[in-house]
Amino acid sequence: MHNEHPQKLETALYVVATPIGNLRDITLRALDVLAAADLVAAEDTRNTRHLLTQHGINAGRVMAVHQHNERGAAEKIIALLQAGQNVAFVSDAGTPAISDPGALLVRAVLAAGLRVIPIPGASAAIAALSAAGMAETHFFFYGFLPNKSAARRSTLEKLRDVTATLVFYEAPHRIVECAADLQTVFGAEREIVFAREITKLFESIHRCTLGAALDWLNSDPNNQRGEFVVLVSGAQPQPGLSAETRDTLAVLLEELPLKQAVKLATQITGAKRGELYQLALQMKNPAE
Repeated sequence: MHNEHPQKLETALYVVATPIGNLRDITLRALDVLAAADLVAAEDTRNTRHLLTQHGINAGRVMAVHQHNERGAAEKIIALLQAGQNVAFVSDAGTPAISDPGALLVRAVLAAGLRVIPIPGASAAIAALSAAGMAETHFFFYGFLPNKSAARRSTLEKLRDVTATLVFYEAPHRIVECAADLQTVFGAEREIVFAREITKLFESIHRCTLGAALDWLNSDPNNQRGEFVVLVSGAQPQPGLSAETRDTLAVLLEELPLKQAVKLATQITGAKRGELYQLALQMKNPAE
């Protein structure tokens, strides 16, 4: 049972990370804040009531905040904070306001000149990264890719030259299409890590090349189940050509035939024509 007479909190919106699977992944500080808060604002109230009850915390004052009522809920929460109450905000799972509703609420509270205090804890992306063994020192968190293949591919095209590890969230019913598009856009050589059901009973972390990804997904129906964090190794840094030069060439290629684009890019950037020509060919035909 949690402390029945919790400490007094200072007036603030507390952004509280909750477990992403295993209910033990809640911090002692998070439990203190949830027990002492005047109101718990939650994306899924049933989920949150279950969590509170598990830890012997009175689940009486829980209010729903989801993408359909976020503006109205933000106004109510701001009014409570201005009246000296304190509010704990939790999402369905993990750290709130990242790839889910809540960023708007946090922004509104900050804009009203009120305090926001993070209570850190579980995050699927960070958990997956910590166990993936990716070599790059940097990572780029994208979150959910577009649902439709054409939009997904055009988003991936823009990320193709990023040298950091790319981190995506994906739903089970789209994981096969997503892996196929990743291979089409990034080629077969890059590494991919499928981190599935992190902290849950059937957690698995599988690493392979993009070329082998579809075979692995299709080798066992269980490999397609559950919530996924998908990590893809970054692009190899291109020696000799700056990001600015590459961007210039990319813009010119959108408007002009390849040879003209290369000629102009050579004049504008001063880079070697041969290098730009090779890069232009790669940009035009990424899968080769």
